[in-house]
Amino acid sequence: MIERMHTGARMSRIVKHGDTIYLCGQVGAGATVTEQTRDCLGRVDALLAEAGSSREHMLQAIIWLADMADFDAMNAVWDAWVPEGHAPVRACGEARLASGDLKVEIIIIAAARPETGA
Repeated sequence: MIERMHTGARMSRIVKHGDTIYLCGQVGAGATVTEQTRDCLGRVDALLAEAGSSREHMLQAIIWLADMADFDAMNAVWDAWVPEGHAPVRACGEARLASGDLKVEIIIIAAARPETGA
């Protein structure tokens, strides 16, 4: 069974299939990549909780940066946010993002918490 949450004409913010949770790309507010990454990861936390998961259950992260020069600053926030021993597989690349003021976009796939089932 596929469950879609916050679905519009173009996309869903969350899609659940069995015990797997897919989040759409998340961006954050702020002037710097540090601010945007913090805000973005706060949004990821909220969506994962709503879907019955958490950062401890992340399986994969795909991170797009508008400029790879921001890699270290983004990683400083990311490394503090990921729970020790629960790092997902991850890829990070540079891409032109949807808006010129965006510096980072993060896509997460996670497993449902065992107690929620899916």
